[in-house]
Amino acid sequence: MRIRPACISDIDALMTIRGAVSENRLSDPARVPRSDYLDFRRNSTLWMCETGGQVVGFSACDPRNGSIWALFVAPGREGSGCGRTLLARACADLRRAGWSKAWLTTGAGTRAERFYRRAGWQVFCEMSDGDLLLWRSLR
Repeated sequence: MRIRPACISDIDALMTIRGAVSENRLSDPARVPRSDYLDFRRNSTLWMCETGGQVVGFSACDPRNGSIWALFVAPGREGSGCGRTLLARACADLRRAGWSKAWLTTGAGTRAERFYRRAGWQVFCEMSDGDLLLWRSLR
C-alpha cells in the first residue's frame, strides 16, 4: 500500500471510486464534478492510496472550514487499512492548518458511520436530510 498526493491525471480514477461506493448519495458525477477535485487539489492535499499500481482509495480535507470532504475506498478493498491511513492524513492536514476539531457528514446507519465511530468520531447532530454531522478532536 502506497499513500501519495493525487495528481491531476489521477482524478478520473478518484471519480470512479467515489461513483462505485454503493452507499454514496453523491455518486452522480454531475453532483461532484471534476472542478471540485481540482479545487481540493489546489486548497489542500488530495491523498490517494495505491495497491499494486492501482488506485484503491482517496481522501481530502478542507482547511478553510475544518471538514473532511471525502474519504472513499474502492468496493472490495475495505478492511485493508487504506481508509484509516487516508483519514489520518486528512486529519493531520487539518491539524497543521490550525484546527483542533474536524467535522464531516455521512449517512446514518451506513458502513461509513460505523467506520467513523470506531475511529473515535462522535455524532454532533442529525441533519434535516437524515445525514449525521460527526466531529472528532484532533488533539
